[in-house]
Amino acid sequence: MTEPTAQRNERLRDGLHAAWEGFIVLLVCINLGLIIFDSLFILAPINEALSNWLPELHQRYDATIHRNFQLIDLGFVAIFILDVLLGWTVALFERRYTRWYYYPFAHWYDVLGCIPLTGLRWLRVLRVGSLLIRLQRLGLIDMRRWAIFGVAHRYYSLLLEDLSDRVMVRLFSRMQQEIGASDDLSRRLLEEVVRPRKERLLNDLSRRMQSMLETGYRDNRGAIEGYVGALIHQALQNNPEVTSLRRLPMGGRVADTLDQALADIAARLLQGAAEGLQSPQFQRLARNLADEFFEAWVYQDENTDLALEELLVDVIEVLKQQVLDRRWSRFVGPIQPPSPPG
Repeated sequence: MTEPTAQRNERLRDGLHAAWEGFIVLLVCINLGLIIFDSLFILAPINEALSNWLPELHQRYDATIHRNFQLIDLGFVAIFILDVLLGWTVALFERRYTRWYYYPFAHWYDVLGCIPLTGLRWLRVLRVGSLLIRLQRLGLIDMRRWAIFGVAHRYYSLLLEDLSDRVMVRLFSRMQQEIGASDDLSRRLLEEVVRPRKERLLNDLSRRMQSMLETGYRDNRGAIEGYVGALIHQALQNNPEVTSLRRLPMGGRVADTLDQALADIAARLLQGAAEGLQSPQFQRLARNLADEFFEAWVYQDENTDLALEELLVDVIEVLKQQVLDRRWSRFVGPIQPPSPPG
């Protein structure tokens, strides 16, 4: 089965692109190696050592390369400029950017590396990284299997985490300053954040109240009924009329019957109240209680504003400390307990 023409053309284009990228990587490596060697060549100790050990190589390099280093570097620069122009042209045809002039800004290191100045030549190192990333995307190499990639990726991740933690700490500090400097922060929080969510908060609060009462009574029914029965028994014991009743013939039995009847009535009332938690009447009651609680909570005075601001500042301080502790443990690592003396 013959391969479609479109796929064949795409594979050919990817192959040419990969070959050109590999050629540019090779040129950048050669150019950087040449820059490093020429920078070392002008140092007096290294120059004298090469002149003594390898006089022919020293003389040939000095005559052919060192004296013409600027022209040789301009040859590399011409190829690098051609690469930038070709990449810009391809980006225009493929519509990679919304504006035609975005390419040199996105590839600023390539553009600055083309400037034949000593201070900007070292930016060509960045071209190696960008070209390796492109080769990785094309599937020609797999940097993830390289040992140096694991080390670099680890320290790169640590650097990003450290920078993000520093930004978070600065942001938290700025928030604390804003809270201390703002006079109406508490009012804005209550009016713009809490009150618009009043219905949802009331529904959740009443639901939690109902669930708490149901679960609490179900799990502690015996203890609650025993406690209420003990209260009724103690109240009857301290009641003068019941005490007088016990002095009458058969009065003790009547008082005990009354005690048991009242305890049974109280237990039935509690059970009926627990079963009536699902009734509309109790739901309205719970909603009213939640509404009263909400209004009391959002009531504002000078003490309320100060307490809320202090609460926010303390919460942010805990978050800052958590971030700082995480940074410290990341670089120091877990503390190992000391080994017992041998």
